[in-house]
Amino acid sequence: MFWLVESFFSVQGEGRYAGMPSYFLRTGGCNLHCPGFGASYETEGQRRRGCDTWFAVDRAFQSQWQAIEDAPSLLEGLDREFERIGYRPDVVITGGEPLLYASDETFYEVVRGLVDRGIRVTFETNATIAPDFERFGAYASCIFALSVKLSNSGEARQRRLASDVLKRIAAESREYFLKFTVDRELIESGRAEEEIAEIRSILPEAEIYCMPVGESRRTLWHNDRAVFDFCLEHGYRYSDRLHIRIFDMTQGV
Repeated sequence: MFWLVESFFSVQGEGRYAGMPSYFLRTGGCNLHCPGFGASYETEGQRRRGCDTWFAVDRAFQSQWQAIEDAPSLLEGLDREFERIGYRPDVVITGGEPLLYASDETFYEVVRGLVDRGIRVTFETNATIAPDFERFGAYASCIFALSVKLSNSGEARQRRLASDVLKRIAAESREYFLKFTVDRELIESGRAEEEIAEIRSILPEAEIYCMPVGESRRTLWHNDRAVFDFCLEHGYRYSDRLHIRIFDMTQGV
């Protein structure tokens, strides 16, 4: 069984496949919280801070999530959606942290079913958990967007950086790339350059995408020019966040 927060058809807003029509499956739960990203929300009478998908991270919202216990039913529902769309788009499995469920039989059956249908599957992951590629072979046919968190996430280094996981995914997966969430303050302090260089030394062949911190258009505007200039200076790829530019803080897009 795994928790599904939402599913929707949209355009990939970030990273290597930005602009591609994609069907998103957002899982619930995460092993990180990332209070440093500063998205503010209220639950259980408290004001909390976290990442921009706090509704999929904070288990205070679990009553709103859907328990998936039957992979064939979910796959049949996706087949109907793809028939309605008129083609099979990419599928992006995001969260939360989807690889919390990497060894769950129901979750894996969904992934294998998508791969068997010839669908390009991308995992958006914080890269602290590696699938068992030998036991669950379909993961080797997937793409991994490795969104390793930097110090601006507010998470301790030992929690957010797992070099063995990065190496394992790079060695076993069909395709991977690094995607960092960067803000103006991290750049101006010099830490962005240092921290990305450290991770690049672990995966020297990886493409690197940097995108601005922001859960809203307003916060994107605060950081985007600094990140844009940072990419020009260091030869990284700039990734915007198209869904936020277009829909602002709306969920399910």
